[in-house]
Amino acid sequence: MAAIKETDSAQLHQEDVSLKRGADEDAPAAADGASGPAVKNDAATSDVDTKPSTTTPGTQERHISIQTKLEGLEMLVDLNGAGRKSCPLCPEDKFKACYSHKLRRHLQNLHWKVYVEFEGQKMCICHLPCRHLKPSLTGDQVSGRHVAHYHCVVCSATIARKTDMVSHLKRHVNKGETEASYCGGSEPPHEEPAPSGQSYEIMKELGTNVQLLPNHTVPQKSDSYFNRRMKTNRQLVFSSLAVLAEERSPLECLDAFGATGIMGLQWAKHLRSAVRVTITDISDTCVKMIKENCELNNIRVDGGSRGPRGADGNPGEGKGLSITTVEVAKMDANVIMHLRPFDYIHLDPYGTAVNYLDAAFRNVRNLGIVSVTSTDTGSLYSKSPNVTLRHYSCHIVRTEYYRELAARMVVATVARAAARCNKGIEVLLAVALEHFVLVVVRVLRGPSQADESVRKLRKLVHCQWCEERVFLKQGTMMDDTLPCSCHESLPGKTAVHLGPLWCGALFNTGFLRRMLSAAVQHSMDDVQPLLKMLICESECTTLKTPPHGSTSAFANQVECGVVIKTSESGEDAAGQFGKRKKADEPGPVVKKLKPDASLEHPSFYYSIHRHSIRGMNMPKLNKFLQYLTEAGYRVSRTHFDPTGVRTDATLQQFKSVLTKYSVPTYTKAGAAPTSVSTEPTTTGPL
Repeated sequence: MAAIKETDSAQLHQEDVSLKRGADEDAPAAADGASGPAVKNDAATSDVDTKPSTTTPGTQERHISIQTKLEGLEMLVDLNGAGRKSCPLCPEDKFKACYSHKLRRHLQNLHWKVYVEFEGQKMCICHLPCRHLKPSLTGDQVSGRHVAHYHCVVCSATIARKTDMVSHLKRHVNKGETEASYCGGSEPPHEEPAPSGQSYEIMKELGTNVQLLPNHTVPQKSDSYFNRRMKTNRQLVFSSLAVLAEERSPLECLDAFGATGIMGLQWAKHLRSAVRVTITDISDTCVKMIKENCELNNIRVDGGSRGPRGADGNPGEGKGLSITTVEVAKMDANVIMHLRPFDYIHLDPYGTAVNYLDAAFRNVRNLGIVSVTSTDTGSLYSKSPNVTLRHYSCHIVRTEYYRELAARMVVATVARAAARCNKGIEVLLAVALEHFVLVVVRVLRGPSQADESVRKLRKLVHCQWCEERVFLKQGTMMDDTLPCSCHESLPGKTAVHLGPLWCGALFNTGFLRRMLSAAVQHSMDDVQPLLKMLICESECTTLKTPPHGSTSAFANQVECGVVIKTSESGEDAAGQFGKRKKADEPGPVVKKLKPDASLEHPSFYYSIHRHSIRGMNMPKLNKFLQYLTEAGYRVSRTHFDPTGVRTDATLQQFKSVLTKYSVPTYTKAGAAPTSVSTEPTTTGPL
């Protein structure tokens, strides 16, 4: 028996020696494809490419931790052979080599038991050093324990927690990204490798190509953040700049937060010599990507390092002549706006833009335009009242018209920032959609213009019971200003003060018409329906807008009581920037008019679903608009709410018309029609 045991032990020792020799022979071949600690398991997984569970035809190689069945995970190592074997998903310092029966239990209980499933693919937990280690304060890599993680089957992300991976996959589903395309292997021939070892994605919008990193949708993990849902915002900003370019040329334009640089590149590529575009960003990664995107669109970079040169040293001759020039600078937005004057400034930071408004209005030229995009919807839409008070110095509550409330709050903040620089504003456009609020204003120099703008900042009186609202006038009591009688019939305080908010108009009809013309000229079909709705909303009418080709619609434009004539041939309408014209010289400012308050659209809108009568079938929205028009009120639909009606009627009059044309839900056959009272129905607060 002793001799038999010695023979078995000698045989096992010989098998271990042969396995080590085989691993040593495979190590040089594996070193060519990978480096670091992950090379240790290449010998055990050298046959992964031949297995159908690890790769898919036409796609790049997936990670070995992504399998469809448990058998596929066990096939990564030969469990039927004799001798000790290493785990393909664990480093040697974490799990020592063991025999087949113990390794099989290890794969089942540790890796397969906690998998995350997505479209038939099981993402097992991985203990290999795949995640990038964060450098320490001294700059050295942290030599600590590697964190267990999952590999996403859709993108190249590595996530530690199972719940976070489930949420990550849900975001992929919401964005329509369900096709598994792991980008860890070879890259497409038309893409260039990124510095971090990831692959670029080429995206085209409005004839402009930009490169995107795989994690461009996560601003916390990517410097070059890009949001595809902001396409409407980019087209609205482009249309407003095209209108200003018709008045005077060339324009000094600033895209203060470049990221990928797509907005500034669209300006330069379509408007050409009419604009001088400057794109800035504080991140080195973004600045480098903006310069690469300029080269991708045949745009020469002015300032800093230029693009690749041709054979004779001239820039841009390798891929064709440059169509225009763009200045790219690595600089803080506040710094460059303090140093240089601009005609058009666009602010689109991640979150609120209140920290950059003072610098924007300091050097903006007279009759220039400042566009502000705010994406902090949590504070704008009354989800974080304390943050709203801290950023915008306004008190608001959740109402049925919360989106217009957010737009007026942003305009009020912009007006206060302009007034601190002795400048006034005229609101050209204010749009509040699901994920952003865009405000476009024209700057008017002078203390008198600043005082006139500040006078339009008022408190709003809001009834928490019936949702009636009215702007508070000077020297009036709070409850006496509301047309409703809730404070008389109900105990306690029913009204609250909101604001201060902007009480003036949110749209300029002439400017919107010219924006629609620019959108048609540059083939921006996605934004044209929105602009048509905004024109109807600014005029408070349900009629269709006149055709964009009519010359009378764009001949004159009245802004803040100033008539601005624009040349139909597209010639320059202004001379030097920032300087006022003399009386004997032709200029954009022709004469001063008294503002007509009757031409402004009503301040707010009412939701037809919010004020419907219980037990009654309300009419269709278009029919109801017709009924209000026949009653003598100004009505229009609003982009803030698809079920909202902007009208100059009070809430009591609105409910009276709605009750008159509503029919009971259940009526008996042959019974006389039930008389419906026209008294307003009281509903509880939201």
